[in-house]
Amino acid sequence: MTSRWSASEFEERLRAIGVERYHDKHPFHIRLHTGLLSQGQMQAWVLNRFYYQKSIPLKDASLIGRADDIALRREWISRIIDHDGGDVGQGGIERWLLLAEGVGLDRAYVASCEGVLPATRFACEAYVRFVRERSLLEAVASSLTELFAPELHRTRITALLEYYPFANEVTLSYFRNRLVEAPADVAFGLSYVLDHAQSREEQELCLRALRFKTDVLWAQLDALDYAYVAPGRIPVGAFVPLDRS
Repeated sequence: MTSRWSASEFEERLRAIGVERYHDKHPFHIRLHTGLLSQGQMQAWVLNRFYYQKSIPLKDASLIGRADDIALRREWISRIIDHDGGDVGQGGIERWLLLAEGVGLDRAYVASCEGVLPATRFACEAYVRFVRERSLLEAVASSLTELFAPELHRTRITALLEYYPFANEVTLSYFRNRLVEAPADVAFGLSYVLDHAQSREEQELCLRALRFKTDVLWAQLDALDYAYVAPGRIPVGAFVPLDRS
């Protein structure tokens, strides 16, 4: 029987997935962070990413609904509040809509999710389904892309302020808030996975779950790149930027 990795070795393997596979390395993100996106391409990213943002509370609610562990439920519910807000006009989804307005999109259009790429829908719905159907341990492990997100948010804030005229304290409030919210989520999620993966097999399942999540993120950017950069084939019914060449 293959022995269980130590906590430190297991954590190292989890973090190595981000070094190798996190979507900060995707060409679309590199274009975004070097000021190369047109306004229409930025709008397409914001619109499609909204579908991912709205999917996050759905997957978190399904995780909570399956958890017998009261400590897990108590901790995880904060993620829903972070995204949905404690009241109208609060939360990460609202802050993302402020970003959408900043890049020139209509709030109601974005919230309707009309114009979202089919591949975006498939990727996000696959993630929600994964969390609903797999073990709680795998579901929690899939959230650990948060380990890699703060550095991406810091890079993004700096790049957007440098290259894009819409960037200001209001439009970038989503990213600034995640710099505060994410560390607590990371600390709990990582600790849970390290403590509850009791065998090498369970550790391997966690690694596969995290790789799956990086694939979900990468697939969304692949779809954006294909539709709005090269070759620029926008599916029927998807958002068409006014500045499309």
